[in-house]
Amino acid sequence: MDIKNWSLDWGGRKLTVETGKLALQAHSSCTVRYGDTVILATVVKSKNIRAGIDYFPLMVDFEEKLYAAGKIKGSRFIKREGRPSDEAILSGRMVDRAIRPLFDERVRNDVQVVLTALSVDGENDAAVTSFLAASIALATSAVPWAGPIGAARVGMTETGEFILNATTEQLATGGLNLVVAGTPEKLVMVEVGAKEVSEETIFKAMKWGCEQLKPVIEFIKKIQTEIGQPKEAVPALADDAAGADDKFEEEARQIAREYIAKNVETMIFDAVKITRPERTAMLDKFSEEIEKILAEKNYEEEVRKVALNNVKLYVEEQITKRILAKDQRLDGRKLTEIRKLSSEIDLLPRVHGSALFMRGDTQVLSVVTLGAPGDVQTLDSMEEDGTKRYMHHYNDAPFAYGEAKPMRGPGRRAIGHGALAERALEPVLPLEADFPYAIRVVSEVMGSNGSSSMASTCGSSLSLMAAGVPIKKAVAGIAMGLASDAAENNGEIKKYKILTDLQDVEDGPGGMDFKIAGTIDGVTAVQMDTKTHGLTWEIVEQTIKQAREARLQVLAKMNEAIAAPKPELSPYAPRIETIKIDPEKIGDLIGPGGKTIKKITEGTGVTIDIEQDGRVMITSVDMGAMEKAKQMVIELTKEVEAGETYEGKVVRMEDFGAFVQILPNKDGLVHVSELRWERVGRPSDVLKLGDTVKVLVKEIDNLGRVNLSMKALMPKPEGYQPPVFADRGPSPHRGGGGFRRRN
Repeated sequence: MDIKNWSLDWGGRKLTVETGKLALQAHSSCTVRYGDTVILATVVKSKNIRAGIDYFPLMVDFEEKLYAAGKIKGSRFIKREGRPSDEAILSGRMVDRAIRPLFDERVRNDVQVVLTALSVDGENDAAVTSFLAASIALATSAVPWAGPIGAARVGMTETGEFILNATTEQLATGGLNLVVAGTPEKLVMVEVGAKEVSEETIFKAMKWGCEQLKPVIEFIKKIQTEIGQPKEAVPALADDAAGADDKFEEEARQIAREYIAKNVETMIFDAVKITRPERTAMLDKFSEEIEKILAEKNYEEEVRKVALNNVKLYVEEQITKRILAKDQRLDGRKLTEIRKLSSEIDLLPRVHGSALFMRGDTQVLSVVTLGAPGDVQTLDSMEEDGTKRYMHHYNDAPFAYGEAKPMRGPGRRAIGHGALAERALEPVLPLEADFPYAIRVVSEVMGSNGSSSMASTCGSSLSLMAAGVPIKKAVAGIAMGLASDAAENNGEIKKYKILTDLQDVEDGPGGMDFKIAGTIDGVTAVQMDTKTHGLTWEIVEQTIKQAREARLQVLAKMNEAIAAPKPELSPYAPRIETIKIDPEKIGDLIGPGGKTIKKITEGTGVTIDIEQDGRVMITSVDMGAMEKAKQMVIELTKEVEAGETYEGKVVRMEDFGAFVQILPNKDGLVHVSELRWERVGRPSDVLKLGDTVKVLVKEIDNLGRVNLSMKALMPKPEGYQPPVFADRGPSPHRGGGGFRRRN
């Protein structure tokens, strides 16, 4: 093994890189350590070229290992890692979106980047360390890649100062959680969660974060110079494989591209195409005509298929050129214009809240479900513990795209879109102390054509207000696009136009998908990826400003449907009643083996959640059952005080007195002298077991024993003379001791 090490002091911590020790069969590998977080990055490129595909087949996988955090899986039955957690999927997607634009799209070999967490310290972010590890492994590999780039996580102090690679604690208190990837000059990827931070501050944080990457990029270049493998040649053609068909495939592609270029006026911009079916019909028409031409020229079916796979790409190229030359969009909109908006609430009768949001062909139905505090999600991942109270889930089906395909549940994209909308709404949610419900929003995509994730953000906001969830403000989002000449200049942008409200055929080569969500007062979430080698700061700044103008328009339209949360919850939503008890009484409420609390929940049908601070939350849709359960909890945990009156049942009798149960877990003694004003020989003379009697709490002695009186609640007879009682000796009370005797 030829082991080599490098180190750099960055952000107040040491960044260490090691190669030549682990994963030696990979085409390139390294371990990166930042603090005590250690990530192994490997790169492998397949020998074979994948035929019949029209995209670069990159796979980025983040492997979350619980041992890295010193954990064993919480399940009693499965102890090994299984399906990746949402957090692992999101980390892998972030790295993917940062490194993908720097590959040459003509490559058709499978390239796999695997990032394995070997150690995490809970402070230094595994995702950012993975970014750096991927950049180093790719830079030193033979795979054609236009890096290196760096990545950093930026936090912010309460006074507005930026923090490089902020810790988990710093991120929680500062109101900004921003990840950037790129160089000091260009932004390649950004992911933001913020508590209504201004656009100006967001822009400054992005730029500041990328400026901090300079020493890291120089560090990676130094490593690349020392051990980097010579880069392989990029194929001249997208599916360049050794064989006689190469020439014919290039000819067929050229015929398709030229045909589309000649028919821009007659088939693309012959009429405004507002709906997705219109644009799909245009692409189908091009495919039919090109198929005929190639068939007449006797090109084989496989060769024709290669050309037809690129029809959409060539049409997107022409649309981009038209936008750059004439500011003309296919649907007739101005560059800053949003598609037609529509908002509606209360579509579904029995759910707790629902809303439909539409932007052009993109249509999202969002539905709210409110649950008991115990319905929160338990987090048990490598870097996360605890619970999650607010959950947003994004679903899409093939019909939303006008397609027929197998349905296999949510994929990485759906999980990513759901997380983005979730992040956008989190800053405006009510505090748990004020609104203790578990909240789940599901966004069902009914039609997709440009930023369904931002539509689900808008739909979530509307549905939460319709459900009566007291969110602070409405949240909206918009996707910004880019028309540029980057594809003609090896990823570099020389000419560009920014597009408000991006849709399908506008997302072509040299483009970007820059999503920004927020309230009327500030940004709550950002996500950006690009098909260039990075955006200049001029583009970023203009995009952020233009997006704010669009967001305010969307918010105004949403306000027409509902401007503030409803004052009442849906009648079908559960209600929660919170009771505060002495924490020392929690054991009494739960009972041995949970017997007591189980009796309450089974007898009333309510759900009860207990916090360690003594909060008892009772959840039910039946107000009668809730009131019954509430009284049972109060009686079980109530502290008996002298002077209180109770109605209780006689549960035991002795010669010296009768024991009366005044609360479910509390009884007291009515001494024989306290049964009546007149003299009573034995309790059995006036009482029997099971009798219900009214009693007054006379006192609670220093041992906690409750002394009761019945006669104190009775009128004193006229001319009353206190009776004389014989001394009966010590009287046991709850296991011994004695009461005061009167002689």
